Amino acid sequence: MRKTAMPVWGSAILVLALTGCGEGSAPQGVTSTPAIATPSPSPTPTPSPTPTPGALSQADAHIAPCINLGNHLESPREGDWGRLLTEQDFADLTAKGFRTVRLPVRFSSHQGAAPGYTIDPAFLDRVEHLVDVARARGLRVIVDNHNFDELMADPAGRTPQLTAIWTQVATRLKDKDSEVWFELMNEPNGARLTNANLVATLDPSLTEIRKTNPVRTVVIGGESWSSVYNLTTVPVFNDARIVYTFHYYDPFNFTHQGAPWVTPALPTGVTFGSTADTNELAANVVRAQAFMTRTGRPLFMGEYGAWEGVSLPRRAAYYKAVHDAFAGAQVDGCAWAYVNTFPIRDASTGTWYDTLLAAIGL
Repeated sequence: MRKTAMPVWGSAILVLALTGCGEGSAPQGVTSTPAIATPSPSPTPTPSPTPTPGALSQADAHIAPCINLGNHLESPREGDWGRLLTEQDFADLTAKGFRTVRLPVRFSSHQGAAPGYTIDPAFLDRVEHLVDVARARGLRVIVDNHNFDELMADPAGRTPQLTAIWTQVATRLKDKDSEVWFELMNEPNGARLTNANLVATLDPSLTEIRKTNPVRTVVIGGESWSSVYNLTTVPVFNDARIVYTFHYYDPFNFTHQGAPWVTPALPTGVTFGSTADTNELAANVVRAQAFMTRTGRPLFMGEYGAWEGVSLPRRAAYYKAVHDAFAGAQVDGCAWAYVNTFPIRDASTGTWYDTLLAAIGL
């Protein structure tokens, strides 16, 4: 979700060069001792090929409990939209029972000019450090390329820049373990970036990632802000190590009522839980199930939540309804967010909102 102040795979091919020794010969003029052939060494057995990882299944998309670390690294500069992340945050998240963190990062605002589009090394250091801290605490990390608005306006023109992002990030993080995932682009949206040109836009990045990360799990979402409705047409990429994602903020007039970045402002006082709301949620779960049936590919809900202007009891009821409905279909979700926006924890006091934790299964 955009929250500004407006808020494989491939198998390695092993080549073994077999070398042999030629026969020896006795020096000319020596006849007393017959020439003895030097035996060729026995060929080294050809090693068994590295097993090719199988396609990911829905079990591989079981990421919950999961939290988005929102409005930290996807702000124009870290700290612009709230407090900084600390190493203690990851210890606290683990202690509360979280299993996965999604780390939105605005790489594009830290890039140099064409043609290299070099990412500021200090910023890459910061991203890698947070990934390492999270992994040291046992948390899976989804590194999410976030808020690249220029790509939405000009997909063809900005595809080289996107590819440069993932070439550099993939190279930097290539030695991380399998619990580090790459999400190519948060919430494709607008009239110019749709499911029709999604493959053309993202596939060059995927190709570059596979050069250094042949079996890394990659996350892809579709058009219209990765809404659940896009799942009927999102293309299936020719890569078995992809997990697909969608975001869920329906009904929008409830989750974003009064949010200051929505224009025109949505009226407040909207409630959730009517028969119509329940039926819509059930229908959207069916949409997710239909995607999995149609494609055979794994799926998770990368964001869901409600703005903090909604009362805490109503937020909690919404989180629980959405969490439970999709979990019943074996679709895990990642709540938006931690402390800076749609918070599940108070940024200034460190107090956790226990009703929200309970709502998402903690």
